[in-house]
Amino acid sequence: MLTDLKVKVGPQFYRYHEGALAHIPELLQEYQAKRLLIVHGSISWQKAQPKLTFINEAPQDVFYHQYTGECSYYGANLIKDQVEAHHIDFIIGVGGGKLTDLVGYAAHLTNTPFGVVPTLASNCAPWTPLAVMYKENGESEGKSEHFLRQAAFLITDPTLVIDAPVSYFIAGLADTLAKWYESETILAQPQLQHEPFLQLAGYTAKLCENAIVSQSKQAIQDMEEQKVTEEFIHLSEIVFAVAGLVGGLGDKYARNAAAHAMHDAISKYLPASHQFLHGEKVAYGIFYQLAIEERWTVIDQLLPFYRELQLPMSLHQMGIYPEDPQVIDQLVAFVDSKEKVHLIPVSITKERLKKALLDLENYIEQV
Repeated sequence: MLTDLKVKVGPQFYRYHEGALAHIPELLQEYQAKRLLIVHGSISWQKAQPKLTFINEAPQDVFYHQYTGECSYYGANLIKDQVEAHHIDFIIGVGGGKLTDLVGYAAHLTNTPFGVVPTLASNCAPWTPLAVMYKENGESEGKSEHFLRQAAFLITDPTLVIDAPVSYFIAGLADTLAKWYESETILAQPQLQHEPFLQLAGYTAKLCENAIVSQSKQAIQDMEEQKVTEEFIHLSEIVFAVAGLVGGLGDKYARNAAAHAMHDAISKYLPASHQFLHGEKVAYGIFYQLAIEERWTVIDQLLPFYRELQLPMSLHQMGIYPEDPQVIDQLVAFVDSKEKVHLIPVSITKERLKKALLDLENYIEQV
């Protein structure tokens, strides 16, 4: 029996359907909220505001804060200042993954209940009690902040989520695909086979993978045509909600491994990578982890899917391959420093990690 498994299932209340946002007032009443702080972005806020009609009739005092665009320690402290200055007792985050990460972390710092209204299906940030930290210039801090506080609610509307750039949705599909490929070999180890929560995590990760591979083409087409179909609702829900259950149920054994470690590494050491979305960098990271595991046949099986969605497969293809060998060594050292990478059931050494990086570049060049 594991003694280091921390299960954090997800938000206390969840709804995703047309008209779901109308249920936010009853949640605020449940928490006896009197002074709200709404943290928002710019473009997403313009699209979301007309759907948040309850604000105009809210009995609470409502304050607003536009975030800087990054989930940073600086940004979290700005929210902390607002909470303290206005005696805020509930925070609502309206926006994408970085914003919902930021709101969760700021709520943790200020001991304040919070809810989230995702406007994008680009990752599972709205579901998970952790924040991936960046600097204000977009460079990765190379670490995440984990906290025990869960969101009081995650509520959104597919008519809002569909009105976002398709590229973010595609990146979200890639980020979610990683749930399976990062955890598959870890969870397959004999000593973990009889852990119920890890079994649930594995089932959920496989559910995500099956749905993405089989339904992505249709869901993307529906989004391009602005059609709120069952396929779009199903996959967008998998991206920002169901995918979060994988790490919530499986903790470090299923949250992420080398694919996300490499994402953090290139975000930290390759400034040119900032032009790529989180999920796009994770897509490359999936191939990198498969190269570490020497699962080249799995890469072959994924190539048609990657080509169809135009996902990155190598650093050369992305145009960010570092010509300086020292930078490659920095990437490798960073990946090696992450405990989660060493959960992969192969012998992890810097030599193996570097060989995988170089081998993957050569392999993709030839396919």
